[in-house]
Amino acid sequence: MLRFVIKRLILAIPTLWAVLTTVFVLVRVVPGDPTIAILGDQASEGARAELRDKLGLSKPILAQYVDFMSQILTGDLGRSLSTNRPIADDVLAVLPYTIELTLAALVVGTVLGVPLGVLAAKNRNGFADWFARIFSLAGVSFPAFVSGILLLLVFAVELRWFPVISTANAADPVERLRALVLPALNLGLLMVAYVTRVTRSGMLKALSEDYVRTARAKGLPYRTVVWRHAFRNVLVPIVTVVGLYLGVLIGNAVLTEIVFNRPGIGKLIVTALNQRDYSLLQGLMVVSAFAIVLANILTDLTYGLVDPRVKTQ
Repeated sequence: MLRFVIKRLILAIPTLWAVLTTVFVLVRVVPGDPTIAILGDQASEGARAELRDKLGLSKPILAQYVDFMSQILTGDLGRSLSTNRPIADDVLAVLPYTIELTLAALVVGTVLGVPLGVLAAKNRNGFADWFARIFSLAGVSFPAFVSGILLLLVFAVELRWFPVISTANAADPVERLRALVLPALNLGLLMVAYVTRVTRSGMLKALSEDYVRTARAKGLPYRTVVWRHAFRNVLVPIVTVVGLYLGVLIGNAVLTEIVFNRPGIGKLIVTALNQRDYSLLQGLMVVSAFAIVLANILTDLTYGLVDPRVKTQ
């Protein structure tokens, strides 16, 4: 197992390098002069040149790349142009709220999606199957901001079960949990749709295999056959879709945090865009890239736990 973990970590190094290089290139190939975007059209050439030196844009592109990589390797994301605070401090202040929301949505998507997919496969073409298929289709059809607004209108405005404004930093753990329910449900329901479809498809294939029929012929209870025999062989595709959907959750968290007025990486990205803070935006892109690569690494490691055959590859 240790060898498998080390191998996956080593393979992640070129992926991180490629992602960071892509972030560096994207920030610099955007059309227009960033100094004009920050200072405005009326700024003098001297002021623009001073800002260009401050951003390091006057250096050769190779020197900029070396400085960028050196800062990332030392954990230095630079300073915000609008507040002059270290970007790492701004990120660390809101990162726990985004992690909290993402993990809660992951739990909702898995806890609801897996049983619903298994139930649909066990009752193929029955009521439960049709319900699961319609529910999953609706889940992938609704954008995150639309479903978020609907949840707010029904459960916060009309029923008043949850707060309209998400007090994510509330001292009372009960209030913090109440503020987390709707945003997590909004993100989680989108994930439920994908997990349900993958689980249903995998279970339908597994239930038609010879080893399942053999287990049934030996007199094993159907529940045992489903969960101990068939379901174990569907874990790999389920882990795959959950791991891949972590990146989608990070992206959808931007819209969810805005709709529910939660602090987090998403709101910080919007703030950076509104204030034309390119340094902060670049730092946030780096953090998001690291988060997605880390999610993929954890997915690979989980493969080794659910399927021992993966460790030998």
